[in-house]
Amino acid sequence: MAHTDKNTEPENTTHLVWREISRRSRDMEKFDVIVIGAGIMGSCTAYKVAKRGHTVLLLEQYDFLHHCGSSHGQSRTIRLTYPEECYVGMAVESSRLWDEAEEEVGYRVVTKTAQFDFGMADNRSLQLSIDNCLANSIPVRVVGKSDVGKEFSGVFTLPEGWIGGVTERGGVINPTKAVAMFQSLASRHGAVLKDRVKVTDITKVDGGVVRVSTVSGLTFHGKKCVVTAGAWTNKLMESITSSPCIFLPIEPLHTEVCYWKIKPPYTNLFTPESGFPTFASYGNPYIYGTPSIEYPGLVKISLNSGELCDPERRSWQVDMELLEKKVKPWIKTVFPNYIDIDAGPVITYTCMYSMTPDADYVIDYVGGDEFGEDLVVVGGFSGHGFKMGPLVGSIVAGMVLDDHTGNDVDLSHFRISRFMDDPRGNLKDYEDFVSLQKQ
Repeated sequence: MAHTDKNTEPENTTHLVWREISRRSRDMEKFDVIVIGAGIMGSCTAYKVAKRGHTVLLLEQYDFLHHCGSSHGQSRTIRLTYPEECYVGMAVESSRLWDEAEEEVGYRVVTKTAQFDFGMADNRSLQLSIDNCLANSIPVRVVGKSDVGKEFSGVFTLPEGWIGGVTERGGVINPTKAVAMFQSLASRHGAVLKDRVKVTDITKVDGGVVRVSTVSGLTFHGKKCVVTAGAWTNKLMESITSSPCIFLPIEPLHTEVCYWKIKPPYTNLFTPESGFPTFASYGNPYIYGTPSIEYPGLVKISLNSGELCDPERRSWQVDMELLEKKVKPWIKTVFPNYIDIDAGPVITYTCMYSMTPDADYVIDYVGGDEFGEDLVVVGGFSGHGFKMGPLVGSIVAGMVLDDHTGNDVDLSHFRISRFMDDPRGNLKDYEDFVSLQKQ
């Protein structure tokens, strides 16, 4: 005999009750590690923790793969060229880990290219970048005005007094696809992923457990906690109510990404297949770009500059006047007759950097009597961190699991305490890559 509606209703109600009990039970579950922030760093950390056989919860305040932070868009570069030697070895190892993750997932998120760094011959950052390649056995070809035409189908022009370094170890990462890849791998290894969960507080409770509270009233418990909240790092750390205010000198920077139209006869010259590289032009302005991949017929040429912002009150606007003043003259000099600059940038979008005073990362335990080594903060990647995601995830997993197997990175460069010694952080004798438009 078929069930009547009268008999069916209690059964459905019972199922709903048990579903709610099950949901609450999962919310109260204690994880080995809770990761707050599901951008590239958080997703890589969750993946690395789960892959080592530990339980991990990854929380994101917005939808997964949102466009509000620093891990979205169509392209990020991989390069081994750095004026700071400590980053060179990290970039080499992270490149290997990108290959490893692609092999595991079964598809590609990185398009490999050459990398071209160039600028005035006396630019200290450029000189150090070339020197560090040589010191680390990374092949580099140094070219000048007279011989740059032999590289990259002859599309680059270097002014008098400029030089460039060509390496074959560059690449373009598809960031949104890459974050999705690491989240998929994390889930595959048993990680629990939850989006639209905004964290409001982190505390230690009885038994040394870390409790993570959310705006909806849900709480989660873990042995360890990692904050990878990008531009929201300070907002979250300052909201911790059970400790004195924890302030980190990490400032959100509103920045802009631009794509320019290649004149039709030359579109094929700007593709990876033709050998066009990722590139960085040192000096003022500092300009960077990638080959024509995501939008056929367009090339990414952007100014590495930005304006301090509140991540929740951004203007979302592109400063066309600044592009007219800084980027158009640069394009005329370096790519004469190849780019339709009169059309202006035909596609633009905004992004955020999380800047530290020295443009170096923060990867450290919060410390103190309450948290000690149970809370790790990871941030301040200052516009050059995305490529390091797999390595940072591995480092942080080692920190929270007390298993540093395979990681020999000296983290003293990334300690919070450097800002206590000097608010400027690590002192350097060369200019910053990122310039501030205005305060």
